[in-house]
Amino acid sequence: MAKKVKKDNVMLIGFMGSGKTSIGIKLSYKLQTAVEDTDKIIEDREKMPITEIFEKMGEGYFRNLETKLLTEIYNSDSKRIYSLGGGTPVQLQNQALICKCGTVIYLKASPETIYDRLKNDKTRPLLMCEDPLGRIKGLIEYRSPIYERCADFTVCVDGKDQNEVLEEILNYLGANNNK
Repeated sequence: MAKKVKKDNVMLIGFMGSGKTSIGIKLSYKLQTAVEDTDKIIEDREKMPITEIFEKMGEGYFRNLETKLLTEIYNSDSKRIYSLGGGTPVQLQNQALICKCGTVIYLKASPETIYDRLKNDKTRPLLMCEDPLGRIKGLIEYRSPIYERCADFTVCVDGKDQNEVLEEILNYLGANNNK
């Protein structure tokens, strides 16, 4: 049996606050391709925010929903840009699925960049602790090797505006017609 090749989707991964949603929207406009946020899809299906899903059903339940959604994306014929939740690649089975679903772009950001972007965001349970920067550093240290293993291409977003990040991605994808 022939091995199934990678899909035409673009899968944006990275820590929360790295710019996946914003870059996904800009990339969607440039590539004339629909963009979807997997966290929003899950929230719509469950009819509650992710924080509530975690509280009521637990993280394991939520992670299973992510795996189910990635399986649907893999089995789908549609071509899209997907912004994945920051923790999605942490599950081993999700890593393989993400890699099969399309070209994986890792938006890499330093803990300081993440903290600076999210320090006033009161909707992030991760930051509701005594040392949010320390927590961010620990999670990024753990997740970065996972993101890097999954990525076909990595863009460091530190000190760059969205257009610079977008240009790097478009050049990688061979879709930059601005030059």
